[in-house]
Amino acid sequence: MIASGRLKMSGVPVWRCLQQMIRAPLYPAAVPSSFHCRAFAAHTPSTVGSFLKLGPVSWPTSRQCHGGSQRPSKRADAKEDFSMRALSEAPKPALYLGISGLVPFLSAPLLMAMTQTFYPEVAYAQMVYGASIVSFLGGARWGFAIPSGSPAAPDWMNLGNSVVPSLLAWVALLCKDNITEGALVVLMGLGLSLHYDLNLLHGYPAWFKAMRTVLTVVATFSLVATLVIKKFCPEKKIGETQK
Repeated sequence: MIASGRLKMSGVPVWRCLQQMIRAPLYPAAVPSSFHCRAFAAHTPSTVGSFLKLGPVSWPTSRQCHGGSQRPSKRADAKEDFSMRALSEAPKPALYLGISGLVPFLSAPLLMAMTQTFYPEVAYAQMVYGASIVSFLGGARWGFAIPSGSPAAPDWMNLGNSVVPSLLAWVALLCKDNITEGALVVLMGLGLSLHYDLNLLHGYPAWFKAMRTVLTVVATFSLVATLVIKKFCPEKKIGETQK
């Protein structure tokens, strides 16, 4: 049993038993066999079960054996890694190309707001561009999981979810006659892709998560602005304006 931090066998500390056995004098080959059997029997229980019977290990001892703490879950790691401050660590090409990718999103509502007119061709072009971005985000996840040594395994979770944005983009392109429905599908695809990258699918660096958040928020507001202009501004086609 374990008592006061010392291991005992039948009330005798193990270290004392071993100390007596080590200090025992050396005898001829024929003598130690009977002597040591009797000497060790004095400190040994009668049964093997009582010899191996140990008391329960306390929590501090178990905690020390396992390194002092438990490993955090993947979801906790993902929350700790995400920080908007990591945007400053983004590579310049990725940051500049990502920001330039917002130009088609922002130019459409700005043009219609300046003219105070809703142009369906411009809104449809913005919606098509948004659908292509949604499809690109799904393909980026597929390409991230394929290489060997990638932190994202090519399993059903990663590859299956990377196909969903492409399907939503395809559905948005089918809404040619209804800009509102197509824009809502694109908004759904952008939000779902961001949810995948931040909470569900792990492996992306912190700077990429921060950049994805900023770009998605700006793209979302640009599509919402187009829908607001559609509701409150008069509609006019570009061909009619030229005439």
